[in-house]
Amino acid sequence: MTETAAIASSVPSAALGAIAVAALEDLKAVDIRVLDVSKLTTITDIMVIATGTSNRHAASLAHNVIDKAKESGHRPVGIEGLNEGEWVLVNLGGVIVHVMQAQSRAFYQLEKLWDFTTREQSARGN
Repeated sequence: MTETAAIASSVPSAALGAIAVAALEDLKAVDIRVLDVSKLTTITDIMVIATGTSNRHAASLAHNVIDKAKESGHRPVGIEGLNEGEWVLVNLGGVIVHVMQAQSRAFYQLEKLWDFTTREQSARGN
């Protein structure tokens, strides 16, 4: 395990998720969703999905998440898509943050992909 991965994995995911959500709220992210995926994958515990209104807004939201995580002593494990701003992924270890523009978010529908509670309720007829 790398030093960065060790640092990221030692952080309680719920606290780190709260930092990410607060950073997104600070810059007016749209439709923030928090999904507990700990029982679905070993990659991460929490996925945070938010919408930015433009390339610049999405990149700014991701930068704020990165900055707030660093201020709390947590360095990102990886960052993807920051230059384009269409879909920015910030991997904080126990928390993965997806900042997407509305068109990409509607197309990929990550909430449906990772939120199995809706599917289970539909299967049971609830």
